[in-house]
Amino acid sequence: MVDEKFDVTPFDVEGQVDYDRLVDKFGTEEIDEELKERFFELAGGENLYVKRDFVYSHRDFDKALDEFEDGEDFFLYTGIGPSGKMHIGHIISFYFTKWLQDRFDVNVYIQVTDDEKYWDRDVNDEEIDKYAEDNIREIAAVGFDSDKTFIFRDREYMGNMYDGIVKIAEKINNSQAQGIFGFEGSTSIGMNFWPAIQNIPTFFERQPLCYSCCN
Repeated sequence: MVDEKFDVTPFDVEGQVDYDRLVDKFGTEEIDEELKERFFELAGGENLYVKRDFVYSHRDFDKALDEFEDGEDFFLYTGIGPSGKMHIGHIISFYFTKWLQDRFDVNVYIQVTDDEKYWDRDVNDEEIDKYAEDNIREIAAVGFDSDKTFIFRDREYMGNMYDGIVKIAEKINNSQAQGIFGFEGSTSIGMNFWPAIQNIPTFFERQPLCYSCCN
């Protein structure tokens, strides 16, 4: 029986997840058969993760397909927090992202959030550096198009992003961050700032964005 008290946050999963309730909780929509067929036709082939409902919900994916049909381009954005070794829950999202890149010939931005894990987990600089470098090599081994893929670590690339991050942060208050992410009084102040950092890649290009993530 599904756990009535399951909880899913950006950081943890507790209990046995009811995926129908999860769709309602996060305000997404299920990928129905009509949307699957439309997606497969535009992509020029079927994707196993979508076909078998491993990737089963979306937000505005139909609108992204509308714009693609109208001749507009888009780009993909995904990432990883370097707090340990890569596992199957991580790597599948990168396989899916590569499939999308291959099919639609688009740019991919991969954010390595070495700042978030420093604030959120009990790990030191040396551990984060090692995990980040290992994760980057593992992501590169997936085989992304090197001419259309940018992998970056937040703490290394921050100087290039900070002006935009400041403008995003100005629009987010503590109550919003705490309400959405469940931050408490004991949470590092860095985590209150982190949503602005994670949002900045959505503005890297002046064209539509498709988040590419399955978990």
